[in-house]
This record gives sequence, C-alpha cells and structure tokens, in this order.
Amino acid sequence: MRNPTLSTAGLTILRVVTGFIFAAHGWQKYTEFTIAGTQASFADMGVPLADIAAPVISTLELVGGIALIFGLLARPFAALLVLDMLGALIIVHAPNGIFVTNNGYELVLILGAAALTIALLGPGRLSVDHALFGRRHSRMSALA
Repeated sequence: MRNPTLSTAGLTILRVVTGFIFAAHGWQKYTEFTIAGTQASFADMGVPLADIAAPVISTLELVGGIALIFGLLARPFAALLVLDMLGALIIVHAPNGIFVTNNGYELVLILGAAALTIALLGPGRLSVDHALFGRRHSRMSALA
C-alpha cells in the first residue's frame, strides 16, 4: 500500500463503523424487537427456518459487530456477516428496489460491501488480530 498510515486509518474507520451498525442491529433484535418478534418478522418475510435463523442472525450481528469494532477474529466474522447480508438481500430486500424507505437493499448492500472489504483486506494494524497475529498475519496477507 502506498500510504500505510492512511490505509490503517481507513480500515480502522470502516471496521469500527461497520461493526457498530451490525452490533446495533443485533442489539435491536434482542431488546426492541425481541427474539420472538424477530422470529415472527422473519417468518413473515419468508426467511427459511425463521425460529432458528432469528436468534442465530441476531447473535451474529451483535457478537460479530462487537468483534469487528475490536478487530477480533475480524475476517471470519466479516465473512459470516457478508453471508448474512447476502441472505437479507436475496430473501427480503432485492424485490423492493434500492431505497431503504421502500424496504430496499441500500443498507444491506453497503454493509455487505464493507464486511466483504474487511474479510478480504483484514482488520488493519489497529486491531486485536494484528496485536495477536501481526507478523504472521502480515505475511499471509502479502501472499494473498
């Protein structure tokens, strides 16, 4: 990368903001909507196995979002969140067009793209992953 300082700042900002939004959505599913409400909502939207999917997705978004904020196991959590957003896009939002005001896919698309970027590039230097696995992780990234 041409400017490691800017790359570090960019990845950190992207990771923290993306993690915050995912964590907020997971928290909302637990506290505001409740798991029972989320299960009913998922069933109404046609999500397969809504009774299982709702607590799994709620937990993934909450725990995965927090993990992204800290940069802990960022690549695996980001990859799982990409799959989460892909499912939301295909099952729920794509038929509604782009705009979120029509239950469209704009938020799902940007969150999925941000998570994919983190999965591909890693969490950056200001992360728990870098502190724990820094040199080995850097060599692995250079090979990719």
